[in-house]
Amino acid sequence: MTSQTPEAVHPVRTHHLRQAKERGERITMLTAYDAMVAQIFDQVGTDVLLVGDSLSNVVLGRPDTLAVTLDEMIHHARAVVAATRRALVVTDLPFGSYEASPEQAMASAVRLIKESGTRAVKLEGGRRVAAQVELLTSSGIPVMGHLGFTPQSEHAFGGKRVQGRGPEAADALCDDAMALQEAGVFAVVIEMVPASLAQRVTEILDVPTIGIGAGPYCDGQVLVWQDMAGLGDWSPRFAKRYADLRGALDGAVRRYTDEVRRGTFPGPEHSFAE
Repeated sequence: MTSQTPEAVHPVRTHHLRQAKERGERITMLTAYDAMVAQIFDQVGTDVLLVGDSLSNVVLGRPDTLAVTLDEMIHHARAVVAATRRALVVTDLPFGSYEASPEQAMASAVRLIKESGTRAVKLEGGRRVAAQVELLTSSGIPVMGHLGFTPQSEHAFGGKRVQGRGPEAADALCDDAMALQEAGVFAVVIEMVPASLAQRVTEILDVPTIGIGAGPYCDGQVLVWQDMAGLGDWSPRFAKRYADLRGALDGAVRRYTDEVRRGTFPGPEHSFAE
């Protein structure tokens, strides 16, 4: 999907992603957690901005995604929405906010949409959450699914492990994907599965797939933006680094600190005359 000039901004909607799949156009998606970053990604032409529960790790410094709350997701989603003109903003329903029942999922999604302005929600799981997805979508709430390695189930998986290996596991994941489509999702994120399985899921689904650690055959790709830009001191194997923002920021802070300590900043050009 192509970017557009500010004078001709047409917001990306869920049906545009399906049309992109039908045309064979790749969908671009990145995480975003604040207004400044969201504005940059939006102006570049990123199709989808995901306010991911990964903010628990990369923004709030926690060891996993499980502790992030619905209030925190709303807070960050509101900032991203405020800075976005074109991209489709999707926000994760955090762990514990939808698993108990379709009614719990509905209450959480309504809060998220009303209080943040997000355009869609994302939740993890296949057949086990199909009833939740069906209630949300039948009520007019767009839902993105998430299969494969689902971070909210990290402890049940025994850590960050590739999913869908072996015939039975692959068949089960395909069944989950079909269940999500039948329940009404507009797209499915596939995380950390063999590339051949992601290709199989992409071929059997009419809705687009968004891969992360799932090979090149998905209809689109998503990365945590800090991994993509090299801001962290570690990134997963599947995350290509397109910049070294950590190195650039390290150098800038060192120069700033040095100039303040030597008394060369602020100089006359940074000061006000009487």
